[in-house]
Amino acid sequence: MKESPFTYKSPNEATGFLLWKTHNFWQREIKKSLKEFDLTHTQFVILANTFWLGLDNENVTQIEISKLAQTDVMMTSNVIRTLEKKELLKRKEHKTDTRAKAISLTNLGEVMLKKAVKKVEDFDRKFFSSLADSKTFNKELIDLMGK
Repeated sequence: MKESPFTYKSPNEATGFLLWKTHNFWQREIKKSLKEFDLTHTQFVILANTFWLGLDNENVTQIEISKLAQTDVMMTSNVIRTLEKKELLKRKEHKTDTRAKAISLTNLGEVMLKKAVKKVEDFDRKFFSSLADSKTFNKELIDLMGK
């Protein structure tokens, strides 16, 4: 019999592995929720973050969206380009930074986002309903990211 390099008796004792499995399951279900909108989860997150940022700022930039989502800037740019082609986002001249473009949702993008948010939030409420305290769980997740 081989000697195990693991300190755990089974994979399900490893918190990281459980987080990975849970994330994959959650991601698959979110993907199903967004299928009717022809959106990937990343596209949904970029739309949602653009909306959130746009509540307080009419000159939302790609960098701001990327920072909020904690996504790679170039990948964010590619997703924004795809969402522009789908006519869900638009770019216009930034009012103060000539190097940047202001990004916002189109009317179609806002309508689509509102419908998609309902589906995603309904799923999230159901998925996370077994947590004893979701506010504490959220705080702990934030703490894990060092914020």
